[in-house]
Order: sequence, then C-alpha cells, then structure tokens
Amino acid sequence: MDNKKENLLCPVKEERFQQSFKKQVVALYENGKSRQDIAREYELTASALDRWITQFKQSGSFKEKDNRPSVEQELIDLRKRNKQLEMEVDIFKASRADHGTKIDVIQENRHKYSVLAMCKVLKIARSTFYHDTGIAIQKEQEKLAEEQKLKDKIVVIFEENRKVYGTRKIKDALKKAGLTVSRRRIGRLMDELGIQSKYTKPSYKPMSTPPNETSVRNVLNRAFNVDKEMSVLVSDLTYVRVGGNWNYICFLIDLYNREIVGYSVGEQKDAALVQRAFKSVRYPLQNVKMFHTDRGSEFKNVGIDELLSTFKIKRSLSQKGNPYDNAVAEATFKILKTELINGSHYPTLEQLSLELFDYVNWYNNIRSHSKLGYLSPVAYKNLALNKVV
Repeated sequence: MDNKKENLLCPVKEERFQQSFKKQVVALYENGKSRQDIAREYELTASALDRWITQFKQSGSFKEKDNRPSVEQELIDLRKRNKQLEMEVDIFKASRADHGTKIDVIQENRHKYSVLAMCKVLKIARSTFYHDTGIAIQKEQEKLAEEQKLKDKIVVIFEENRKVYGTRKIKDALKKAGLTVSRRRIGRLMDELGIQSKYTKPSYKPMSTPPNETSVRNVLNRAFNVDKEMSVLVSDLTYVRVGGNWNYICFLIDLYNREIVGYSVGEQKDAALVQRAFKSVRYPLQNVKMFHTDRGSEFKNVGIDELLSTFKIKRSLSQKGNPYDNAVAEATFKILKTELINGSHYPTLEQLSLELFDYVNWYNNIRSHSKLGYLSPVAYKNLALNKVV
C-alpha cells in the first residue's frame, strides 16, 4: 500500500475533521464505497457524512457560509449591521470619557459586543485594552485553570480508589504527588464535584451461633501493634447477601501491617470456611506465633486445633461478648462493608468471590491506611524490609 492510500484509509485522529479529510471520505463515497461502510470504518455519524456530501456537491466547500442561500446570508449581514449600530449607540456616551472609563465600559460590555468593535468606536487600540486588563484576566484564568486541574486530580484519586477516599486520604495522595492542599479546600471541591466517600449504614447480623466456651484466655489482650510480620494473626467472619441467601467471608489479618493474608467465602458459617482461609495463605505459617479470634463456635474445631498444634501457634480468644478484644478484625470488616459490600448485588457466590479477589488485591497493595502512615500494607512491609537491608 502506497503512502497516499495509507493516509487515505488511516487518517491521524487530529486531522479527522479537517477539510482534506472531509474531501477524502466524500471521494470514497463518489467512488462507490457505501455510506454505511464509511460511517462505520471512520467512526462518523450518518448525518455528518450526508451533510459533507451535500455541501461538496453544492459548492465544493464544507464551510457553512459557502453553503448558505443568498437570502439567508443577506439576513445575517443585516443582523450584524444592526448589532454594530446598537453597540455604537449603547457606548457612545463613553466616547468622550477618560481612558480608564473607556476601559471599564469595554470590559463591562464585552459579553454583548466584540472588543474590536468597541475599541474602534471609543478610539482605543485593542492592544492597549488587552494590556490594561490582561493581568487581572490572566490571574483569574490561571486561578480557574489551577482549580480545575486540582479537581481533575481529586476525581482521579477518588475513582482509582473505589470512591472510598475522604478528604484525609485524598490530601495524603495529593501530598505524595507534590501538592499541599488543605482538607477544607478538598472538601469544598468534592462538594462542587458532587462526590463523597462511601459510608456504612447500620445493619443487623442475620444469625448467631453458640459461643465457644473453652477456657482459653485472651493472650493477645488488645496488644494490636506488633513489630514482626506474620507473628500474630487475627480472624473473624462476616455475612453478605448472595442471591436470596446469606453467605459468609472469613479473613486472616496480619497485625503487623493489617494485610489480609488469607480469606475464603462460602455458604456456611463453619470451621471449614476458616480452614479454607488458612489454605489460601501464601506466607509460611511457621512464623505465626499467635492466632486470635472471638469465641464463635466456627473457630472451635479439631482440624483447626491440629493445624495450630502442628505449627506451634498459640491460641487466644476474646472475652465473651467483648468485640473490642478483636477490634482490628472488626474494623477491617467494617471497611469491607463500606467499600465493597454495601449497595452491591451478588447474584452468585462466584461473582462475590471474583469481586472479593479484586478487592483484597487493591486493599493490600494500593489502598492507603492511616495507621500505616498512609501506605498500603504491602508498601509498609517493603519499606520496613528495605530499612533492615
């Protein structure tokens, strides 16, 4: 294919609606290519293509003024003349005013008349007017442009983070991009944009299970800050509507960096769900020193006890009826409900599994956590490892 034919069939995007491009597509039509094929292959609307064909047949030009009937053009010219006379009468009073007043008159009427026409009537060089007003206009335009760029950045951060970031995390994300912006200003711009972070609505637990009455005590004792990865895991279960039934999610969370290191989904709230979560862990369980949960009966199972015994993992249970003893797991599920579950519809368990897989990856690798200095769990861990090295 020669260059000429290649340029005809593959126009540069910016040149698509230049005169040369219009001539090319009309030439294709005149040489037998169907309107349907041209519109489809060149991503044109049928009305636009028809208009170009008609214009080229009538005048050989695609300019609107070259294709107007003479009566219509005369009417346009007459309206322009009337507008000119109206403008001259309207601002004639200022023709003998001082220079500053003339500048003000032009500025106040520029939405009605052209600057060039008013400058001629008031006998002021157009360059003089722009020089006198340019600084203020430029500053205003720069301010508006800067505000729009900031809005665009806020929208990108908001959209890329599943619409869950509020002013605090957006401020930190902007800071990482080299921009220092107050939370008040971010909040104002978010209001103007009509966006807000998701929030959790009160809900109820669909079912309860008998508590684990074992004598194991609360060894963790709310010591949620640990200094070694995978040394303490905490876990809990939550519920989510799938189709018309309640299904369940289990998380295993590393207290060191709040990373979700294992998870599972299932139709039953039982020990098998917890065991599948352990099977999903990619890190060595030999490093785990303690496993803490609430007293749900799903955590009391021979298979779980054998797993903990095999890896010499110490057991820790919250006090009966005290959710604060497992606050990190509770908080993580609150975040999950806010950022993923609430407002969503899951027709099948497979759909829930797919979206949870995507969410956990985002949560661990991208989502910033205020407790981690606005780093993601994985970034926090990698930073610590680099410091050691």
